Amino acid sequence: MAEVKVSVEGFLATITVSRPEKLNAFDIDMLKALAAACDEVEANASARVAILTGEGKAFSAGGDIKAWGGMAANEFGHAWVRFGHRVFERLATLRMPVIAALNGHALGGGLELAAAADIRIAESEIRIGLPETSLGMVPGWSGTQRLTKRFGAQIVRRMVLGGEMFSAEEARGYGLVDAVVETGTVLSAARDYAARVAARGPAALEIAKLMIASANGEDNGSAVEALGSILVAKTGDLKEGVAAFAGKRAAEFKGEW
Repeated sequence: MAEVKVSVEGFLATITVSRPEKLNAFDIDMLKALAAACDEVEANASARVAILTGEGKAFSAGGDIKAWGGMAANEFGHAWVRFGHRVFERLATLRMPVIAALNGHALGGGLELAAAADIRIAESEIRIGLPETSLGMVPGWSGTQRLTKRFGAQIVRRMVLGGEMFSAEEARGYGLVDAVVETGTVLSAARDYAARVAARGPAALEIAKLMIASANGEDNGSAVEALGSILVAKTGDLKEGVAAFAGKRAAEFKGEW
């Protein structure tokens, strides 16, 4: 879809949110496009690392007020907040490491988008924050949940309750971003880091990402089940079970790992 672009070059997938005339602010169609982009990247067997970035001057200004401002309460809660939450969770749980290349400001939902990545690299002039309470609303796409787990409650309090916004260097000091680079160089820096990641074992990367998420209290149930399923899928018992089912016979399990 036009609002989210996907390209794959060798091991590297790039997801670009592309609504530059709106500072890459999200509407419903853009959320749907991001979900489709995640599915496309996940299905590409050659993709081992993904970069997430924005087109134009901003990484993302969050949710487009015109998209949600007129919604009734029930529609706002379900069609906007809960749907957006599911889409961002889809991004956060991609099988491969994701590097957010912050080419511009990341505000509100834009910061929540960046937080769904595993690594964040920011250009020096950007600012980040969670300004939702100034509009009489609260962060809805895991700003109070994933951000608190990953960065700590106090820094989230300062952004949400105090309305503080941080420069790239301040954000790096608080652990909100991992590196700061000169303006215009973030994609190059992200690609360099992606090559560093891709040099490691892809299976180990996927499993390690699940293990870290589980240790951090992020979606423990699905992480544990995914790890268990991957392990079982490698066993002789599973192969025997499938073969027995296909042959309409009793399985002869041997406990082979």
